[in-house]
Amino acid sequence: MTDTTKELVMTRVFDAPRELVWRAFTDPDQFAAWFGPVGWSVPRDTVDFDVRIGGHQRFTMVNDEDPSMTSPGDGAFAEIVENELLVGYEEVKGIPGLPDGTRLTLRLEFHDEPGGKTRLVLRQGPFPVEMAGQAEQGWGSSFTKLDALLAR
Repeated sequence: MTDTTKELVMTRVFDAPRELVWRAFTDPDQFAAWFGPVGWSVPRDTVDFDVRIGGHQRFTMVNDEDPSMTSPGDGAFAEIVENELLVGYEEVKGIPGLPDGTRLTLRLEFHDEPGGKTRLVLRQGPFPVEMAGQAEQGWGSSFTKLDALLAR
């Protein structure tokens, strides 16, 4: 029997201290400035965070060329260690290829690297195998926007 799901695992080193990378994920103003793949944006007025265990993370990505195309995110925080670990989950609705109610977990680990850099380890899933590649491309594209934000 073949496994039809996959956990996405990505590692990325950012040229910024851990506290700044953490803030990019937890501060609504910063999050709105970088999140979403190139060609998508997150209007600041759609971002609502309550960064605590049991708190929430809500936002809407909007396609830059066709604002009628949107992708809402509505997750909950399950585990938080400031500047070190964020774990949350989302029960998805309306995503082609994922049954409504599928629970996707996101785990972000923030590690110090030499030279004031940060190594981020991202784990997300489970995804159908064919969707894991799309998620990886989306994160990679988003991270190019995060690199630019952190360079300011």
